[in-house]
Amino acid sequence: MPYDDPTPNAKQDTPHNTAAEAAILGAILFDNNAYHRVSELLIDTDFYSPSHRSIYGVLAKFIPNGKMADGVTLHDEFSKKGELDQIGGATYLAELLDHAAFGPEIVDYAHIVRDLAIRRELIDIGASMVSKAAHPQDDIPGQAQIETAEKQLSTLAMRGSARGGFKTFGSAITESIESATAAYQRDGKIAGISTGLSDMDGKLGGLHNSDLLILAGRPSMGKTSLATNVAYNVAAAFKERHNEQGQRVLEDGGVVGFFSLEMSSEQLATRILAERSGVQSHRIRQGDLERHEYDKLRDAAAELESLPLYIDDTGGISISQLSARARRQKRSHGLDLLVIDYLQLITGSGAKSAQGRVQEVSEITMGLKALAKELNIPVIALSQLSRNVEQRDDKRPQLSDLRESGSIEQDADAVLFVFRESYYLERQEPDDAGEKFAEWQDKMERLRNVAELIVAKQRHGPIGKVELHFDPNITKFSNLDKTHFSADR
Repeated sequence: MPYDDPTPNAKQDTPHNTAAEAAILGAILFDNNAYHRVSELLIDTDFYSPSHRSIYGVLAKFIPNGKMADGVTLHDEFSKKGELDQIGGATYLAELLDHAAFGPEIVDYAHIVRDLAIRRELIDIGASMVSKAAHPQDDIPGQAQIETAEKQLSTLAMRGSARGGFKTFGSAITESIESATAAYQRDGKIAGISTGLSDMDGKLGGLHNSDLLILAGRPSMGKTSLATNVAYNVAAAFKERHNEQGQRVLEDGGVVGFFSLEMSSEQLATRILAERSGVQSHRIRQGDLERHEYDKLRDAAAELESLPLYIDDTGGISISQLSARARRQKRSHGLDLLVIDYLQLITGSGAKSAQGRVQEVSEITMGLKALAKELNIPVIALSQLSRNVEQRDDKRPQLSDLRESGSIEQDADAVLFVFRESYYLERQEPDDAGEKFAEWQDKMERLRNVAELIVAKQRHGPIGKVELHFDPNITKFSNLDKTHFSADR
């Protein structure tokens, strides 16, 4: 049987190179150690020829288990299964040795075979898209077909570079040392992406790839403002370069994707404009501006136009749609941080929704954590808190206050709460202007612009509290100048 025997009835223009396939198989049969040089690149379905596919499948079964794989053992294996004739018989196993690759070119051949396999899969995905679009089964809507195709393409795009499997402990140690070295050499001494808030970075060590962070708080605490500030800071600091291999290397900041499921993109942009220009957001919306304020707005807008910050304000989006759009953003423009405002506005699949909200939220949080790992980026998801907070004397949130807290708390790598004591104190103003009012006024003055970021859970570091400065007029968080606050606070 000739080594370039194609799959029966296959089109002759289907991408394949059976000579390269034969060279790889021959090299492995000659020296089983050659298998370990290509095993991370190839799987049996990468081979175009059915006989090559079968032979590589047996090699992949024998060699990792310490069993000799040569013409004799393969002849015995295929004879037992009654498949010897299907692979070309003993003669063809012997012929493969004549086509063996000797030396480093076996890896080059493996890259060729893998690339051609990817091209064939692209053809299959395209043909399937055409077929399903022309003849949909079970009335599958077009949008669902797009999501399926995007997921298939995303999986294919990461083929090889992100293939699963065990790593040696040595390679894991190397990655850990590289991360620590990057943190040591960076001014801020953090390993992850900087939030732009030094105290927050000090507690979290920055935003780490593959982490899911939950940022929660009661309404009007400022969680959206904090998320917006962090998104801006990361996008504004964006700096990248390309190494000698042409690969993208992130030096600072990052490209940010922001799913604004509650506010429109225009409202979100207004918040960022207010924060950058110093003009109050409600005055921007009303158009109540002085000439110098309008000039500030114009200058801020010009500065923000080229910001690598992408906003999707589609309401009622499902977790599968969100994931598909994040993958598309990663492929098209890059994606280094994903922010979602907010978690409870995402919908799950129909099956999970029918089982109740707790099961639906569990599916959503698992999906977000999986997306963070898949895209290798930090994901910040905002979350509402239950009203239990309001029933306590101490209004500081706890993990048990998270809505559907079981799955959120379990899947998150870090849970952060935003708390502003001044919000509650403002509503406790005494009626009389006596001593109680003076005490209230003094305390209000000290707490007016202070916000607490409570780190209630963190897998990779300590829990605790960080104090930040908050300006409600322009919804801006910044580092707190502690010299202005008394030590007895």
